[in-house]
Amino acid sequence: MSEKTLDSRLSDRFGSSPQMPEELATIPALTQLAARGSCRSFRSDPVDLPTLQTLCATALCAPSKSDLQQRDILIVTDPGLLKALKTLLGAQAWIADLPSMVVFLANNRRQRQIQHWNSQPFANDHLDAFFNASVDAGIALATFMIAAEAAGLGCCPISTIRNHLPQVQELLQLPDHVFPVAGMAVGHPEAPPQTSARLPLENTVHLNRFSDISEAEVRAYDDRRRAGTDAPAWSEAKAKMYAEPQRTDFGAFMRKIGFNLD
Repeated sequence: MSEKTLDSRLSDRFGSSPQMPEELATIPALTQLAARGSCRSFRSDPVDLPTLQTLCATALCAPSKSDLQQRDILIVTDPGLLKALKTLLGAQAWIADLPSMVVFLANNRRQRQIQHWNSQPFANDHLDAFFNASVDAGIALATFMIAAEAAGLGCCPISTIRNHLPQVQELLQLPDHVFPVAGMAVGHPEAPPQTSARLPLENTVHLNRFSDISEAEVRAYDDRRRAGTDAPAWSEAKAKMYAEPQRTDFGAFMRKIGFNLD
């Protein structure tokens, strides 16, 4: 069977494909990105440390706000620490078998240190300090995934690490103004990752002005996404998820570690 093209992969994902320049249609990296999916089934052997360090270095080549570089990556190799983190995140059963983990940190502490070392005030002690560091960490996370998958590894972000901030802070010995944005499961895939349909491009790629999605369009996406399966409707599942309180202590924890969220 021939390998799917970029056009066919995008059509599978979105229900349609954009008008595509010929020079883009045959770029392997774009086709690989269009085929990516989160991996939750890994071989038992961990990823070696030099590989993880190389992937981290590649990820940290990503852009950062004003070159402030407010993102760090913590590689977990200690078996006891990895076990403690997996136990903490045990609500997701697949995490128990993940072989390797890295944690993406937002680090606003370093900039505060730099201000002090250069006898300058920290004049931007407001919500933007939290936001900039968080976005920097997110950009590094996405770049790490691209790098890892290019190396034949599988990845899956773990946002539930933010459900346990005090415990994670203690386990990783994180100082004030440093916090985890997400963990990342990484390993050798046991099976190809599953891909999922995405919301239509006409509802998520806007031209010049924002245009809102309609309920009918969401329902149509629900039907396309679960076609041929007994899966619940995407919108129903996400509505139920967000009907339950989550991370209600998040703001309080951020203030506790020194952030002004005004």
